[in-house]
Amino acid sequence: MRLSFTPSTLASALLASSVLTLTLPAAAQSLDAAGFQQIETAVNALAPKMVAWRRDIHEHPELSGQEERTAKLVAAHLRHLGMEVQTGVGGTGVVGTLRGGLPGKVVALRADMDALPVEEKTGLPFASKQKAQYHGKEVPVMHACGHDAHVAMLMGAAEALAGMRARLPGTVKFIFQPAEEGAPVVPDSNGKVPSFGAKSMVEAGALKDVQAIYGLHITSNLPSGVVGYRSGPLMAGSDSLSIQIDGRGGHGSSPWMAVDPVVASSQVVLGLQTVVSRQLNISKEPAVITIGSIHGGTRYNIIPDSVEMLGTLRTFDEEMRAEAMKRIVTTAESIAASSGAKARVTFGPVAYPVTTNPAALTEASLPALRETMGGKVMIIPKVSGSEDFSEFQKVVPGFFYFLGAPQQGQDFAKAPSNHSPLFDIDEAQLPVGARSLAALAVDFLKRP
Repeated sequence: MRLSFTPSTLASALLASSVLTLTLPAAAQSLDAAGFQQIETAVNALAPKMVAWRRDIHEHPELSGQEERTAKLVAAHLRHLGMEVQTGVGGTGVVGTLRGGLPGKVVALRADMDALPVEEKTGLPFASKQKAQYHGKEVPVMHACGHDAHVAMLMGAAEALAGMRARLPGTVKFIFQPAEEGAPVVPDSNGKVPSFGAKSMVEAGALKDVQAIYGLHITSNLPSGVVGYRSGPLMAGSDSLSIQIDGRGGHGSSPWMAVDPVVASSQVVLGLQTVVSRQLNISKEPAVITIGSIHGGTRYNIIPDSVEMLGTLRTFDEEMRAEAMKRIVTTAESIAASSGAKARVTFGPVAYPVTTNPAALTEASLPALRETMGGKVMIIPKVSGSEDFSEFQKVVPGFFYFLGAPQQGQDFAKAPSNHSPLFDIDEAQLPVGARSLAALAVDFLKRP
């Protein structure tokens, strides 16, 4: 995934915030008391199952596009609940369809299934010891981003809602998505990179007839049991970028006889920092440009022919995204040309849109979310990490939110964040997440 949840900025903002606790008047409550109580009772009874599912999936993580075991576990569970089940959707994706006893709309709930190439260092009794192939190398694999919890929560929500099928006014689709973290992609013979993750599931028809979709992400960097959300742009769009600086190789003792791409690339890295600080209107939305990798040369006294740089662009607005791309190209090419070198800039294959919660769906969903969370709901700052839930939001209105679940006894501001080899969660929040998903689905179906 490109969800690198950054705790420092968020945690500092949250430390200065208070959790919004609301007592809603009866007329504002979207769920009737009986329906809410049925969901809560069913989900609480499933807590031991969700813990067992989460630990089993955590112990057997699978990389993006390789989620065969997890998909089989999910599909078997949904079939046991009497749902229509599709497998192999957009890769290893699974879609379960629960048709209620009453006519109505169609709503979807989503969980991502993939793990990361990270060596686990939690010391848990069910810690991963798995290894897999990643870009041609054997690597350790870990659920370092909480997707194991997402799967367990959605399996729990599915069982709870299946138990009230006869009273359900519409249809719920349960979408278990592969490759959110970004599958290792290889261009085809035409140079086109195949789609993966949410985009591939959309192309396979996973959202057919769906009118809205909900998803959550668990995090250790919010107070336990608290939902964090915001209307409008929530998470940044993400674009990977590659810049190749072509010079002319030579002897390190005689740089005037060469065109040094190492020096040119150094100047390009510095110049790119002015794109955000001096060329984009960051009073409108923030942006980030980071160069994370530079490769060139083989020996201390040889000037290489070329240097390759890899980086990421994060934006919260499509116009700013296009403007940033244009200025990155101009900056790199101009700086390289000033020293006699040439720069070639390419974007992709990673290109996640901005995760944006529509204002209408957000406001309509908040009463039920606050009710099911006991009022523990708060607005959070924008997150510069990214999420391909945004691909679903391009097709239908979608609402995405975070659920705080640091390990018991840990300060959320200091807890190991998502993608850390020490990342772990408070399993007591599994039924909380399942309850919120189920309640949002029922609330959407019951709204006119």
